[in-house]
Amino acid sequence: MPASPSFSTLRLERDGAIAKLTLARPEHANALDMTMGRELMQAAIALDEDESVRAVILTGEGKMFCAGGDLAAMKAAGEGASAYLKELAGNLHLAISRFARMRAPVIAAVNGTAAGAGFSMICATDFAIAAEGAKFTMAYTGAGLSPDGSSSYFLPRIVGQRRTIELMMTNRVLNSELALEWGLVNQVVPADELESASEQLARQLATGPTESFGVVKRLLINSAYDSLESQMEHETRGIAASSRTTDGQEGIAAFLEKRKPSFTGR
Repeated sequence: MPASPSFSTLRLERDGAIAKLTLARPEHANALDMTMGRELMQAAIALDEDESVRAVILTGEGKMFCAGGDLAAMKAAGEGASAYLKELAGNLHLAISRFARMRAPVIAAVNGTAAGAGFSMICATDFAIAAEGAKFTMAYTGAGLSPDGSSSYFLPRIVGQRRTIELMMTNRVLNSELALEWGLVNQVVPADELESASEQLARQLATGPTESFGVVKRLLINSAYDSLESQMEHETRGIAASSRTTDGQEGIAAFLEKRKPSFTGR
């Protein structure tokens, strides 16, 4: 197992096959500055490269999940704000690309308000569990900005085009119950149960066929722009590749032998 990199704005912890990545700028509402953007990118690459990681939990420290981009840092950039944002968004987008395409499922444990880039990151995860008091708002246009962080790609696929436009243009705030109703999150739990609920799901996923999960993630991303025939070719290649893995062979044998499979993530 590779050594975990050290960060100043994030906390990366390991519990066996489960990695927990915590946004750790609570004094700044876990807002994304340049350092956090770079470290998110570095953490995502490290997790993607580590074959022993079979599930990832993404959460925030303190009362907020993530307030979005650090507007004070953007203002401090002055006339260089455009270049600053290109670099910041570039690092965030590299991180999201790795999270979206890594074989390990990524779970957002939404401990509090998710705004702007925080909302966008949740859209890009595979599962989302929210504390009862969590709130969600796009917030970008309220600051005269436009969305980033993959939300224009993922959010319409989650809640639909009409609701996406409403969220992005009116900055409507969703509470956790409405987020569940709209399909933005999979589950809502009391705040004191969020950690255990996310860990329980992570443990379940971490014992699954991790390579197959990776194929599922890639298929769903490709489905946004591929034709029916191209998508079916991706499906053909995916299931064929899955059958060659140790877990694929174990899963077939276990089904035929009427027993529970024992997956190793290989």
